[in-house]
Amino acid sequence: MNTEKRAKEIVRILKENYPSTCSLEAVRDYELLFATRLSAQCTDARVNLVTPVLFRKFPDLDSFAKADLTEIEDCIKPCGLFHTKAKDLKLCAIALLENFGGHVPGTMEELLTLPGIGRKTANLILGDIFHKPAIVVDTHCIRITNRLGICNTRDPYKVETELKQIIEPDEQSDFCHRLVHFGRDICKAKKPECFRCPLKEDCPSANAN
Repeated sequence: MNTEKRAKEIVRILKENYPSTCSLEAVRDYELLFATRLSAQCTDARVNLVTPVLFRKFPDLDSFAKADLTEIEDCIKPCGLFHTKAKDLKLCAIALLENFGGHVPGTMEELLTLPGIGRKTANLILGDIFHKPAIVVDTHCIRITNRLGICNTRDPYKVETELKQIIEPDEQSDFCHRLVHFGRDICKAKKPECFRCPLKEDCPSANAN
């Protein structure tokens, strides 16, 4: 079975076993953007504890743009790297208001102009907000696709490029969310539970053990 056919079968099996929802909780487009920025080197569960307080204190982009950095920092300290993240949220709010009419833009090129926003966050926004084909390359994605043998690189951009070639466009965003759920449930970084994995029959890593 070639890589494209294997990828299609992996997509099918994951679809049967895992939800396609994003773990981060948000209502408005910029809230998802900010939550994703906060999730860098932090768990989604912790971000979801912080953002309700954050978004109550700063209920719109204008309040973020006018906020004192220390006020934002105090809210997001549990997420780590709070000095950098607070600065990015404030500058991002300003950029959204000044350059995009208070709305999150819908192209990779525009998203990458926002402070603190890289390809991973941009792809998540493109997939979840704008329902465009998008590969979100996080640690789960890199680990699992390499274990499954459908990628052979740990470079995030190369993983994104390779997966775009073998995952059908309308499945890409959901596939990446499913990888997160699958990675937390079974295909963990340490001690993956291969004995109960729905993909074990076609996994080089599982069959090598």
